Amino acid sequence: MAEERRVFTAEFREGAVRIVTEAGKPVPEAAEDLGINETTLASWESASSREVRNLVDGQGS
Repeated sequence: MAEERRVFTAEFREGAVRIVTEAGKPVPEAAEDLGINETTLASWESASSREVRNLVDGQGS
């Protein structure tokens, strides 16, 4: 039987990304500390970086 997918709040995702970007903690270590999949955290960090780049480039909404 398949596991039920966990749902993370925007605040949790933002906090997790801050741990990586502002505190400089490696994604694997931060993901393990938070109890989430490394790939999940890496995708959140990547999406956040794209958002920032788009805002800086003037392409944001």
